[in-house]
Amino acid sequence: MKLYICWSTNGSAHHDCHKAHQALIDAGYRPETVKARGQEHLPKFLQFKVRREVHALTGSFFVPVLVLDDGTAINKPDEIVAWARAHPASSRPQPADED
Repeated sequence: MKLYICWSTNGSAHHDCHKAHQALIDAGYRPETVKARGQEHLPKFLQFKVRREVHALTGSFFVPVLVLDDGTAINKPDEIVAWARAHPASSRPQPADED
């Protein structure tokens, strides 16, 4: 699981990257965070490599973006929060013990 963020996950509950990251942490996940930096409103030729990756995944330069292990990308902060609440890590199937 990968979470693309702007510059940081710090900030208030109104900061989208903080909100998405905190929802994942609260649900028991430890996502790999990737800093996209830059600004989503800049033209493509001025975007950093990571923002171009985000654009390739979602068609938008906006972060946060959550990429699940199966490659599914969720690029709306409220949808990331809803996904985290609906899929807590403790409810995920655990691999079988090998004897």
